[in-house]
Amino acid sequence: MENWDDLRVFLAVARAGGLSAAARGLRLDPATLGRRIGRLEDRMGGALFVKSPQGYALTDLGARMLDNTARAEEALAQALEEGQGRSSGLSGLIRIGAPDGCANYLLPQICATLQARNPGLEVQILALPRVVNLSKREADMAITVSPPDAGRLTVQKITGYHLHLAARADIAAQVRGLGDVLALPIVGYIPDMIFDKELDYLGEIGAASVHLASNSVAVQIMAMRAGAGIGIMHDFAMPLSPELRFVLRDRVSLRRAFYLVRHASDRRSERLNRFAAALVSEMQSEVERLEQLARLTGAGRKGDAGGDNSSREVGHARATDPEIQAQR
Repeated sequence: MENWDDLRVFLAVARAGGLSAAARGLRLDPATLGRRIGRLEDRMGGALFVKSPQGYALTDLGARMLDNTARAEEALAQALEEGQGRSSGLSGLIRIGAPDGCANYLLPQICATLQARNPGLEVQILALPRVVNLSKREADMAITVSPPDAGRLTVQKITGYHLHLAARADIAAQVRGLGDVLALPIVGYIPDMIFDKELDYLGEIGAASVHLASNSVAVQIMAMRAGAGIGIMHDFAMPLSPELRFVLRDRVSLRRAFYLVRHASDRRSERLNRFAAALVSEMQSEVERLEQLARLTGAGRKGDAGGDNSSREVGHARATDPEIQAQR
């Protein structure tokens, strides 16, 4: 039987994509991790990683080993939880991958709530401006803005959410219609770094270019708060941005949805199933709470900006899709 500590090192390096990042998480030095990986490769009779200046990429042998080792890790966590009499609660480490809008404005308070109820629970939030790679076991589960159509995955719709135009109050006051919006500086995503078509918001309002762009939602919102221009805002983030006002809210409205994506094999894990159920429930409640609050803050401070009918509504039916439970 392989030394579990070496397998734990293997998992950390595979998930981090390199020694340095894995070493920080394990609180070991990279040289030690390198020796442990070399020792494991000797015992396995082949290379587990292709090493390059860009990092460590899994070989075919490493990819096969990753899935089995991750399942063993989850089985061990489940056994420890049951052995310590904590089967009614949640414990151990769970990593969630999410787009940064969700990771910044929803998951911190949701995970804090779950941890307050389950003191033995450890949560890592992986906030990335790209799709989380579950096949590499970068995370135990991922939140996405569109359901994947490949891989042995289970997909569950969590909840729909809304987005609207927003700007700092002095800029919002200048807007009477969509023509005024398009004449203002636009804040949004870097066009060639949009990793999911559901994030291509500005095309729906006819914006030809972005004046200040970032691949991070949090940076975009901070730019709007600083007066850099007008952009698309998640309603659930509006209560944390007191400088901003909704613009043309009743006529320019976008709808999207969050989906929870997991490995099909993880459906056998009671621990992950219970965590997923709690996460979905809390996200539904938190999005509803924040969107209600946004209606009283972003729009209700002094009303929406914009006063004529030259604009048009631009909705999206994605958020009304039925829940998806089928294996993909």
